[in-house]
Amino acid sequence: MFSLSEIEEAQRLVTTQMAPTPQYAWPQLEARLGCKVWVKHENHGPTGAFKVRGGITFIDWLKRTHPDCPGIITATRGNHGQSQARAATAAGLRAVVYAPEGNSVEKNAAMKAFGAELVIFGADFDEAREEVYRIAEAEGLFIVPPFHRELVRGVATYAYELLASQPQIDTLYVPIGCGSGICGCIAARDALGLKTKIVGVVSEHAQTAKLSAEAGQLVETNSAQTFADGMAVRVPVQEALDIYGKGAERIVTVSERAVAEAIRVYYRDIHNLAEGAGAAPLAALTGEADQMAGREVAVILCGGNIDTDWFLTVMQGGIPKI
Repeated sequence: MFSLSEIEEAQRLVTTQMAPTPQYAWPQLEARLGCKVWVKHENHGPTGAFKVRGGITFIDWLKRTHPDCPGIITATRGNHGQSQARAATAAGLRAVVYAPEGNSVEKNAAMKAFGAELVIFGADFDEAREEVYRIAEAEGLFIVPPFHRELVRGVATYAYELLASQPQIDTLYVPIGCGSGICGCIAARDALGLKTKIVGVVSEHAQTAKLSAEAGQLVETNSAQTFADGMAVRVPVQEALDIYGKGAERIVTVSERAVAEAIRVYYRDIHNLAEGAGAAPLAALTGEADQMAGREVAVILCGGNIDTDWFLTVMQGGIPKI
């Protein structure tokens, strides 16, 4: 998908606006799971999530290729919207962001803080996305899709940071929403010429990516009701499927209960906040701990933007209601 030089160029651009995020092999997690566990801490970035990287590269590309563009419009569950609002407003552009009804209160507030003109529309992400495509032309705004080559090139930089410094990693677990994260990991692995196995993770209540990869074609689901909102997608993206359908070792599902327990483990063991999608890779690794025993693995903690009420519910042993 990308040459090594293309990813390295993206890395240079990204690091003009943020430092590389930490990656640690935590002994607490090794003791718990029986394998060496590297955590890539995208929860430590400027927006608390990995999406910030794609915002940097996408808006840079947009300014170069569409210099007269007045602004962007996009749909999100929160982290993508923060990323695009941050980069667009810094570049002097409008940033109109649609989020569905019932979206994270604190992610909504963060998007506004980064300069988004926030519009609440639709019952879920996919309905918000459809509305964005409907009104973009009337507003004269450039649509930022959930999946785009320049988004993926930026996102690939976190996997480049991890795998370039730790090429011995056997297996890497990464969550799947619309697919930029896992496709970035596959792109970085391939550009570096490594054999690292990439395992995608989806919610048992939002399996569109898994079903599509297994069927070899797009399979939409009727709903995507999970508190791991970064994975709450029911309509897959063909361009992403074309990459992870071939490049992923496998795609596994995790339950709401397993994700909640992984959030508790992150906080109790290493005192890090993880949102649902951010905890999903650790939940998946926990479910496969026996087959990973003695290996060196990595999990992507892709974001830490969990609402306070949800976090309190989880830490008291519960599962947030959707």
